[in-house]
Amino acid sequence: MAADIKEIVSKTIMSQTSGYLDVGFTHSLNPYSGCAFSCAYCYVREMPIQRFKDIPWGEWVEVKTNAAELYRKEISRLRSKNKPVRLFMSSATDPYQPIERKAQITRGILEAMLEAPPDLIQLQTRSPLVTRDMDLLVQLKAMCSVLVSMTVETDREDMKRLFAPYAPGISLRLKALRELHEAGIATQAAISPVLPFTPEFPKRLAGIVDRIWIDTLNIGDGSMGRRSRRLGMPEVFEANGLEDWYEGDIHVRVEKYFKKSFPADMVRVSKDEAFPI
Repeated sequence: MAADIKEIVSKTIMSQTSGYLDVGFTHSLNPYSGCAFSCAYCYVREMPIQRFKDIPWGEWVEVKTNAAELYRKEISRLRSKNKPVRLFMSSATDPYQPIERKAQITRGILEAMLEAPPDLIQLQTRSPLVTRDMDLLVQLKAMCSVLVSMTVETDREDMKRLFAPYAPGISLRLKALRELHEAGIATQAAISPVLPFTPEFPKRLAGIVDRIWIDTLNIGDGSMGRRSRRLGMPEVFEANGLEDWYEGDIHVRVEKYFKKSFPADMVRVSKDEAFPI
């Protein structure tokens, strides 16, 4: 699906965190507005950034061309006040969506971070394109804490096609996690939101992640499931015979299942355990 791409000059690039991000991060950083991956369950569809747009979610992307310049200015100001800088990148877009191949806004920000590193950065993506920047991430991890969190909401490609048909394939994401892990970069598999998966899912993550983070449409959409209900997610699950996977305690069952294969401290759940490595 082609997206309407628009270049903009942004006024700011870092926003103070709120909600679950407040647990371990001071700021979020979004190199883009909008997201061409257009996942059906994305809670951003129900946020003001989209609700006041005439163009449907997934069909527009705004490229913040001055993002790296803004980062330099804003971190300099924060450091002058001795403020900590623990970044979540990104909370309302994917920093490695398709336009990043050409625009390289995220790469430019990482280059700026080599000049003025934050205390911590967590890159949240579902794109294997993140491996393009391993050279920068390896350098950056010598200066600050770096975690690449890859969304792998299932290991079933049919579920991926149902809920996120425009997102990269699962096997490509797992391959990217392996490459990053082997390069010495801390990695996390974000099973977020939990979608139906096979019994082999834990085995596919073994040895390629430092942490597993579990979240669901009921507890992780920022409004205790209300946004997901407005998006029609219960009906989608029901129409496909997946009702059991939408139950309110699914995170408890998934946590127990993964703890059979991983040490307990590797498996975290939603808001209360979102604090970064």
